[in-house]
Amino acid sequence: MKIKRLALLAVPILALAAVVPFSAAAGGAQHVSWDIVSVSPIPIAPPPPVTFNPGGDAAAQAPDGEWITLTGSGTFVAPAGSNGGSNAVTGGGTWTTSTGGSGTYEVKELVTWEFASPQSLLIGGFPVTDNTGENTERANGTAVLRIEFSDGQSGVLTVGCHGPGAPAGIFEGIATTKGYKTYYNVAGTPPGVPLPGLNTGRTLFHVH
Repeated sequence: MKIKRLALLAVPILALAAVVPFSAAAGGAQHVSWDIVSVSPIPIAPPPPVTFNPGGDAAAQAPDGEWITLTGSGTFVAPAGSNGGSNAVTGGGTWTTSTGGSGTYEVKELVTWEFASPQSLLIGGFPVTDNTGENTERANGTAVLRIEFSDGQSGVLTVGCHGPGAPAGIFEGIATTKGYKTYYNVAGTPPGVPLPGLNTGRTLFHVH
């Protein structure tokens, strides 16, 4: 009788396991790469076959009107279960300001990573050429990274990717601090949406 009761209790547990996605059950760390990309051809609407290439740039503006433009790429490992911080990071890039400053920056730490959704494999019904990673690993989301600039200042860089299939609420591009200055006005009209005719302000994540 006791064995039968235990078997009956196990049924709903097994049924629950059948409907929980494997990724949620596994709860493993996410290995993520990020890139500030260029896209060809431009404009991409109506979209012909699209190609993502490394070596793009993205800009944001401070309240005093100064712009900062970044290039960059890197990787990080997001810990399982918490979307919290990690020192397992690589990468960086270059920075320039509209007032004449320039240099490089290096990623020091992952502050947080939020996966939003996989990206659609097709854009406008056409296949995509992805020269920055595996096409099937493209993802939408938001990463916050602690960075250090070559002039000795520190910053917090936010990389947002609002690509095909993304939910509402994610900007496309970068926002950053540099010292006390906040470059939070993301380039685009409306802010965070790249202008169709300009090949700037575009980012991409790959989740392995």
